Amino acid sequence: MHADALIRHDGFKALFSSLDPVEAERFISLIQRDKYDYTEWRKGLWEDLSVQELSDAASKAWRERA
Repeated sequence: MHADALIRHDGFKALFSSLDPVEAERFISLIQRDKYDYTEWRKGLWEDLSVQELSDAASKAWRERA
């Protein structure tokens, strides 16, 4: 298990590599302001995909990352 500081560091790194600085700050502000429940959000994230479609998407993402 990673330390909180490392998770925070990696999270900010991922966030700022995907969004420009203004958008990243806006995202952080939105998350802090809203009553955001990641677990509830995640429940419906892939509900429209079959297991095979999800597996294919994960495999493709893994190959593109390498």
